[in-house]
Amino acid sequence: MNFRISFLILIFVFCHPLFLNAQQKVDSLVKIHSPVKASIYSAILPGAGQFYNHKYWKIPVIYGAMAGLGYLAKTNNSRYTDFKTAYRYRIDGDSGTTDNYTDIYTDNDLKLLRDYYRRNRDLSLIFIGLFYVLNIVDASVDAHLYYFDISDDLSLNLAPAVYSQGGIGICLGLKLRK
Repeated sequence: MNFRISFLILIFVFCHPLFLNAQQKVDSLVKIHSPVKASIYSAILPGAGQFYNHKYWKIPVIYGAMAGLGYLAKTNNSRYTDFKTAYRYRIDGDSGTTDNYTDIYTDNDLKLLRDYYRRNRDLSLIFIGLFYVLNIVDASVDAHLYYFDISDDLSLNLAPAVYSQGGIGICLGLKLRK
């Protein structure tokens, strides 16, 4: 019997460090959700970081906004080139070239419309760039908060309050339910 206990103790002493090493290897195999990886994915392909973060509902929002802003940029650019060409034909001094807005707009109106649509086109392109950067920032922040515990134990309490100066009011407080 003593031999069996001694044998078990000996096996435990020699195998225990191996068991700990194996446990550490298993722990190191746990995937860590990387904000850098989410940011790179979103930089390469908008929405890929949101896919990596398992926030699938954000992908149609991103592509819808990008498509809408792209449509605005394209529409404003076509209107800009149309009014730019009309203004150029109007001021070139050649009577053979006429524009489509001869009896509709004055020279100054064509110039104002050209500048208006150029400004809107440029703003649309700026908003596309800002939305692209916002997509990357959203993926990074969402990856940082991937393991953030949102429990139902947090509640907001609304209570009347009486202040020492004689005033009354409403007190809002966060309370952890147990």
